[in-house]
Amino acid sequence: MSKIVNFGETVEGYSIPVLNEREIRAAAGILFLMMFISIQQVIYTGDFLMLKYATMLFLVDISIRVFINPKFAPTLIMGRWIVRNQTPEYVGAKQKKIAWIIGVILALTMFILLVVVNSFSPITGIICMICLIFLFFEAAFGICLGCKFYAMVYKDKAQYCPGEVCDVKSRHEIQKSNFGQVLIVLAFIGFAFLLVYLFNDILSIKPFDLFGLEQPK
Repeated sequence: MSKIVNFGETVEGYSIPVLNEREIRAAAGILFLMMFISIQQVIYTGDFLMLKYATMLFLVDISIRVFINPKFAPTLIMGRWIVRNQTPEYVGAKQKKIAWIIGVILALTMFILLVVVNSFSPITGIICMICLIFLFFEAAFGICLGCKFYAMVYKDKAQYCPGEVCDVKSRHEIQKSNFGQVLIVLAFIGFAFLLVYLFNDILSIKPFDLFGLEQPK
């Protein structure tokens, strides 16, 4: 039974149970895509059906990770397939469990409000936004926002964090940004606002069917 119900895997050279960060990021990308499409369906059509299914799938997947074993979670299995040719990047399992417990709480709350009660409110909207942010940061940047709560639960320091962010070290030269680069980013943001201000009316016009393939309504 202990081989089935477990959290983290024993890898030679690591003193604590670990997980493969590359699989986790791939799984986060899968869940992000599923939730993002479902939320867009709600925004543009008002149809909550896909979001209800996505919420239930999310809850089942994250619950398997926390209460049974991450190696049996469907999205992590798919993530393993996707990154199977990449060298594993091992991270401590403890901090991931804290993050995923938060995920269970959010998913369960969504399930009760959206599926069981069949309601929507600012609460469900905020939870959806939090989930998207957490998943996006994990998939795109390798930053586990939920792991930040580890220090609040455990007194010991987290080990084997993605990108070795747990370790105190100075940045490499290639990681540093100068004032000119900061100005470039600010100018780019200003350029984006300028585009909207100058061309919003023109760009709001619906494109015409170049080849006339659209059926008349």
